[in-house]
Amino acid sequence: MKRKKPLRVLVACEFSGTVRDAFLKRGHDAWSCDILNGDGRGPHIRGDARKVLAWGWDLMIAHPPCTFLAVSGARWWKGRERQQQDAIDFVHELIAAPIERVAIENPIGALSKAVRKPDQIIQPWQFGHGETKATCLWLRNLPKLTPTKIVSGRDDRIHRVPPSPHRWAIRSLTYKGIADAMAKQWG
Repeated sequence: MKRKKPLRVLVACEFSGTVRDAFLKRGHDAWSCDILNGDGRGPHIRGDARKVLAWGWDLMIAHPPCTFLAVSGARWWKGRERQQQDAIDFVHELIAAPIERVAIENPIGALSKAVRKPDQIIQPWQFGHGETKATCLWLRNLPKLTPTKIVSGRDDRIHRVPPSPHRWAIRSLTYKGIADAMAKQWG
């Protein structure tokens, strides 16, 4: 049996390395890229993802910051229209990247109107985590993710994370089960 060639994978706007590591474990050349330092355990490019879009990637999974995009923060949008438009423009640049296969991940929010309706909305409980966190996927040349392990629970723990300086980081993490499904099904 002929072995598939490893993909060059860019995981844009990821500092945790969760998605990157899932692809690395499956033998792909995967890199995370974020303006923040990475987790220190794997290949990470510190900087603006737009500067590396033309580096010959086969697949990009992008997690653009949702501060001015997620409906959960809509009450703070008034007076921040410029920041929201900048966030939308950033997503459009990611979508237009010269990369064959692209997935943009974000919560329910402004992108459904500014870009288009998402191709798929997934939940952690479909991938082995008994929690809710509706996550939209906008896909180009990728199939929808197939649930891997539907579990009971449906706890909305992520929405109840108490205020702290790290709340944004905790809420933005990709669940490992979802990352593993991306690597298996898209890799």
